[in-house]
Amino acid sequence: MKPQPPASGGAPSATEPASPPSVTAQLPLSLRPPPDQRLETFVAAPEGVLDQLCALAHGTHADWLYLAGPAASGKTHLLLGVCAAAREAGRRAAYLPLAAAAGRLREALDAMEGHDLLALDGVESIIGRRDDEVALFDAHNRARASGTALVYAARQAPDALAPGLPDLHSRLSQCTRIVLEPLDDDGRREVLRTRALRRGWTLEDAALDWLLRRVGRDLAGLTALLDRLDQASLAAQRRVTVPFLRQVLGAVAP
Repeated sequence: MKPQPPASGGAPSATEPASPPSVTAQLPLSLRPPPDQRLETFVAAPEGVLDQLCALAHGTHADWLYLAGPAASGKTHLLLGVCAAAREAGRRAAYLPLAAAAGRLREALDAMEGHDLLALDGVESIIGRRDDEVALFDAHNRARASGTALVYAARQAPDALAPGLPDLHSRLSQCTRIVLEPLDDDGRREVLRTRALRRGWTLEDAALDWLLRRVGRDLAGLTALLDRLDQASLAAQRRVTVPFLRQVLGAVAP
């Protein structure tokens, strides 16, 4: 849902402080997922998970889902992917990073009323904030009553999060739980190789090994590098080889 621009009315007076910008004007409620982050591009998903998410996106899966896993395990990828799948099926879907709405979560969730699917990322970021926990609990109940599908993601399972609101813990625990693990090096190679192919070029094994050894294993950072390499390769009209990587990334790689 795109936020509406504020009505014109002149600048606030010197004695009347300007109202803070609405949280809905700052959050990607209807963020268009990047093309790399689709259900079909997810590597090494636990058995049956993609089918569950696809069914939820199309409205044929009754159970809500809770994705639990550490950083770099692919939670955000799957949330953005299920939103993309829902929109392709003609349904209204919105993704919300809860950390960006912490302290004003009720306003953000109210702005998402009327969607067919909500993907709520980073539940751990609002735990311990009483008002936000109550807002999430209320939104959960409204979604259940209206038939809106919910997909949660957090670094920990509900029991480990231990929200201060017992009823919220109960609601989160009722969701079907999916546990994700970070990719190993083979999985990282497959992700990078596939995303390079989507950009129209091949990332060979020697170049992949060099990137993992010299640049690091953080998948988000490695994926971001692909755009830089794509532009540099096009500009130089060269293949992405180890010598080319040394030339382009020498300043960031030891």
